[in-house]
Amino acid sequence: MYRTMVLTRLLDERMWLLNRAGKIPFVVSCKGQEGSQIGAAFALDPARDYVAPYYRDFGVVLRFGMSARDIMLSAYAKAEDPNSGGRQMPGHFSSRTRHILSGSSPVSTQIPHAVGIALAARMRGEKLVTYTSFGEGSSNQGDFHEAANFAGVHKLPVIFFCENNLYAISVPQNRQLGCAHVSDRAIGYGMPGVLVDGNDVLAVYEAVSQAVLRGLNGEGPTLIEAVSYRINPHSSDDDDRSYRSRDEVEEAKKNDALEVFRDELMRCGVWSKEDEEALRKELQRVVDEATEYAQKAPLAEPETTLDHVYAK
Repeated sequence: MYRTMVLTRLLDERMWLLNRAGKIPFVVSCKGQEGSQIGAAFALDPARDYVAPYYRDFGVVLRFGMSARDIMLSAYAKAEDPNSGGRQMPGHFSSRTRHILSGSSPVSTQIPHAVGIALAARMRGEKLVTYTSFGEGSSNQGDFHEAANFAGVHKLPVIFFCENNLYAISVPQNRQLGCAHVSDRAIGYGMPGVLVDGNDVLAVYEAVSQAVLRGLNGEGPTLIEAVSYRINPHSSDDDDRSYRSRDEVEEAKKNDALEVFRDELMRCGVWSKEDEEALRKELQRVVDEATEYAQKAPLAEPETTLDHVYAK
């Protein structure tokens, strides 16, 4: 789990630098949300379950089999990008073989898709759970409420996972919710609502593991709200200095899930400074190789523009 967290962070930081250098056009950062993503994804079974992730879920798709090279090919919008051949924005993950549903740019549209997969699995007699993630801003959209209601009525094995990073672009949580927590909404849809510290990767793992068991046992959906903090701006095109102070961001960094988990592993005696140095060096090579490969990879040929748009 920690290895995937570090790889997620290094990829995120590399993409941010590449954007600032004018090498790639757009980045939606997951920095600060790795604990939520990795804790959740490791409670799922990539060979059995399906995920309908949102655009920050680099940690989730790495767990489900995507590589650093895949992510960099998408960031550079190259022809070899496994998600869409460079036709969609970064963060629009897709892989049929890896059980990753393709997403759309409007927020929360992936949520009804996850419910649809769960319904289809039941009709086919397949035993699995579907996982869909979204920000707390997306939980205010109609798609979320319609999907949660349908899943609650039909007791479908869906895990609704809210990665609450406290801001919907520039709007803070206290201007988004009429209740205290996103998880408070669960009772209205007949499912448990679980509030968990998103910076505690093991607590997230435990919460999602329980939701997986509920789903597999036919007990229906679960809404989980993992609270963390979005360290970077909403996207590479956002200037967060206009709506939050630097002091607030610096204070949040003290609870960075990556550092919290690393320190815990060291306190338990299962990790050392030498282990940390070796891992960082190994994964830095992985990110360097992925960056170089994607940078040199060819763009899609203009003649392929209409591929996958019209049936042949």
